[in-house]
Amino acid sequence: MSYREMSIRKRICGLVLGGVLGLLPVSTNAEQPSITPSDPAFQQAVEEMVEQYIRTHPEVIEQTLQTLQTKREAEERERVRNLITTKQDDLLNDPNSPVSGNLNGDISIVEFFDYRCGYCKRVAGAVTQLQKDDPKVRVIYKDFPILGETSVFAASAALASKAQGKHEAFHEALLASQHELTQENIFTIAAAVGLDTERLTADMQAPTIQATIDRNRKLARELGINGTPGFIIGTELIPGALELKDLKMLVRQVRDEKR
Repeated sequence: MSYREMSIRKRICGLVLGGVLGLLPVSTNAEQPSITPSDPAFQQAVEEMVEQYIRTHPEVIEQTLQTLQTKREAEERERVRNLITTKQDDLLNDPNSPVSGNLNGDISIVEFFDYRCGYCKRVAGAVTQLQKDDPKVRVIYKDFPILGETSVFAASAALASKAQGKHEAFHEALLASQHELTQENIFTIAAAVGLDTERLTADMQAPTIQATIDRNRKLARELGINGTPGFIIGTELIPGALELKDLKMLVRQVRDEKR
């Protein structure tokens, strides 16, 4: 029996024990004391009764586990919603986080991503198309490099490209690349979109670059984002790659809620 199942068994025993005690008569005879929960024989009898019940109804453990899991997931969703509400400024207004789409859009989408993440590459086209199809959407990019030093290098280069006004083109080109990213081909892609690679190299050393990545990591940790991509739309956190239709549906839902 697993630790969780043992915990559930103890909980059931406690409930049964309380129920049984509530049904027992209380003795008023000083020479015949009332039965108490501390009576070892009584506790053993209750545990044997519960054990027998669980053996004949094993689905009780499964149902209880499912109920506990559902409850915990609901509590975590509510915790994240509340946190997103309190972190609006960090999520939406960090001047060092690149933004695309309509800068004054009515709906903001925040994406935590890694340039080496296959799922981020898969969803990149949908994010780009959404901005073309919906002129009121604003996208905020949170570089969250979790796949090694090359991911950090790519994030640093992308953030530094803002200084040359080429972030969106560079961002999309990095995610569109079908080759394994290396420092060499990151610079090759940078040159292909018109970036001055010498200036880019210098700009990557700015303290604000690493500080931005560190803030994103802290924010992701607080929100419970452990993988990429992770989207925040309204007060909802949606992990994983989304289809274009799903992005549009979520945007529509948030827009309807605002009306």
